[in-house]
Amino acid sequence: MHKKPIKIVLPLALGAAGGFAYWYFIGCVTGSCPLTSQWWTSTAYGLLIGATFLLGGKKSSAD
Repeated sequence: MHKKPIKIVLPLALGAAGGFAYWYFIGCVTGSCPLTSQWWTSTAYGLLIGATFLLGGKKSSAD
């Protein structure tokens, strides 16, 4: 069974937006933080976190 495109794009977009928002509002002032010192690394990390929601558990059909 295939997922609808919106169910794939939405978690990825929300994760990327969350990562960018974290960099923009909190970020790292000193530049020594590996994940939040640059916008693209923080956004990519957020995208990765959003992708984990796509992996969800499989439903058991053993009932």
